[in-house]
Amino acid sequence: MKKMSDYHTSVLLRETIEQMQIKAGGKYIDGTLGGGGHTSEILKRGGKVLGIDVDEDALEFVREKLKVEKGNLILAQGNFKDTDKVAKENGFTNVSGILLDLGISSHHVDTPERGFSFLKEAPLDMRMDKSLQVTAGDLVNVLTKGELIELFTKLGEEPFAKTIASRIVDARKTKRIETTVELSEVIRKAVPYSKQGINPATKAFQALRIAVNDELNSLLEVLPKAVTLLEKGGRLAIITFHSLEDRIVKREFLTFEEKGLGTIITKKPIAPTVQEIAANSRSRSSKLRVFEKL
Repeated sequence: MKKMSDYHTSVLLRETIEQMQIKAGGKYIDGTLGGGGHTSEILKRGGKVLGIDVDEDALEFVREKLKVEKGNLILAQGNFKDTDKVAKENGFTNVSGILLDLGISSHHVDTPERGFSFLKEAPLDMRMDKSLQVTAGDLVNVLTKGELIELFTKLGEEPFAKTIASRIVDARKTKRIETTVELSEVIRKAVPYSKQGINPATKAFQALRIAVNDELNSLLEVLPKAVTLLEKGGRLAIITFHSLEDRIVKREFLTFEEKGLGTIITKKPIAPTVQEIAANSRSRSSKLRVFEKL
C-alpha cells in the first residue's frame, strides 16, 4: 500500500503547520487535500479538518490511509474555488485556518494516463477533475496559432511561444497531436534546452494544465471567500509553485491588508530549505505566504 509520501510529498510541511498555529479543537480547511500530508499533521495536533479535492483519486487515497475518529476529518469532492459552499454544507464556517497547496500532486505527474507529464507516453489529458469536458489535447488541436501564442505567453511565460505555436500548427496538418510525447517532441524542435537543464516542454505543459483546469481564475475566486470563512486570528496559508500564482496571492493579500481585513504574516514568502530541495526537487519553486484575519 502506498505511503502518503509516495502519493505526494507535501512541500514546506513543517513551515506551513508552524505558521498556521494549529490548536486542538480548531476547525481547519485543506482546500487541496492531495495525499493528505498537511491534513495528517493538523489532525495529529488535535485539529478538525474538512479536506477538499477535485480529484476523486486523492479522496479515495486519504480515506484509505487516514483512519481517524469520525468527525475529526470530513472529505468532500469539489474545486477549491467553491470552498465557501462546501464549508457551509459541512459546518466549517468561522474556521481557525485554511490551507491551499496549489499546483499538481506527485501522483498526477507519476500517473502516466493522467497526461500531465511530458516524460511518459499518455493521452494529452491534464484534467484534475475527470468530469471536465475539455482536455489539453482539445486545446492543442483546436486553438488557432494566435490563441496558442497567447496561451503559452500568458500562462507559461514562454519566450518561444510563437515558435512553439507555429510548430504545433504545422504538425497537426499531418495528423492530430494525441499524446504527451508527441507534443513534447514538437516543442523540443522549437525550444533549445536551457543551461539549467530544464526540459523545453515545461512551460508549455504548465500553460496547458493551467488553462484546462482554470487554475488562476479559481485562485482569484477563492481568496476573498477564504478570508470571509476565517475567525478572528484565523490564518490563510497559500503555497504557490510559479510566479503567476505567487503574484496573485501577493497582490490580493496586500489588498486585504489595505482594506483592514487583517495582516500579512510573511512579509517575504517562505521558501524551502536547501535540505528539502535536495530531498524533493519538486519543492524548489514553492513559496508560502500567510495572512491573518483581524
